Amino acid sequence: MQELHQSIRLYFHYVSINIRCMLQYKASFFLTALGQFLVSFTVFLGIFFMFQRFSKVEGFTYSEVLLCFGIMLMEYSIAEMFARGFDMFHHMVKNGEFDRVLVRPQNEIIQVLGSKFELTRIGRIAQAIVMFIYGIVKNEVAWNFSKVLTVVFMLIGGTAVFSALFLIYAALCFFTLDGLEFMNIFTDGAREFGKYPVGVYGKEFLIFTTFFVPYALIQYYPLLYILGRRTDVFLMFLPLLACLFLVPAILLWRFGVRHYKSSGS
Repeated sequence: MQELHQSIRLYFHYVSINIRCMLQYKASFFLTALGQFLVSFTVFLGIFFMFQRFSKVEGFTYSEVLLCFGIMLMEYSIAEMFARGFDMFHHMVKNGEFDRVLVRPQNEIIQVLGSKFELTRIGRIAQAIVMFIYGIVKNEVAWNFSKVLTVVFMLIGGTAVFSALFLIYAALCFFTLDGLEFMNIFTDGAREFGKYPVGVYGKEFLIFTTFFVPYALIQYYPLLYILGRRTDVFLMFLPLLACLFLVPAILLWRFGVRHYKSSGS
């Protein structure tokens, strides 16, 4: 327990250092955060123009899609904010910096996780919140405690799933010494196709996102519960079940650490 407490304190110390460094250049921080907001806004425009032509997509209305995408974008952005160290891990391996991490008497995951904290993603989170609020206002959802709790579970589960994907991306660098671009299909790609409920992409894709990479557990099924299309209470807990996706990601990381050989830099 004491070791866990020390690891948490160390992580937040790393976060504090990262934030202070970024705020040394306030104008740069503000413009980068604004850029993150505007870049995501182009995706919103794509949805807007789509629904100017079609009133529904597989039965989902414009406001329901915005509600869906707002939650998905928040999940991704929070994960990218906190787990950015894994996304940039290939630089640490190529430069030999991970050797220093291994000789320190602290958990290597905490050290890598705290090496980069991307506070500028707050711009993207801000746009996600705007879309989410718009979706709430325009949807006639009968909100109650269980549905509010479902949204909280979706954010927790989604952050865990995307963090696990970043961790897998980092673990593969032990064997390739460089980042594998195809992993962006599961991170940036998921953010893009996640703007619509994953059920609209067909049965095969829904099966894949239910049992292999659990996007459907953090987006589609709990969304059906929020919108009142399904009344099964267990759907609200599926995002928490998706957190188990962290287990194989951590095991792959541990396997990579055991087989790590210095890059020689």
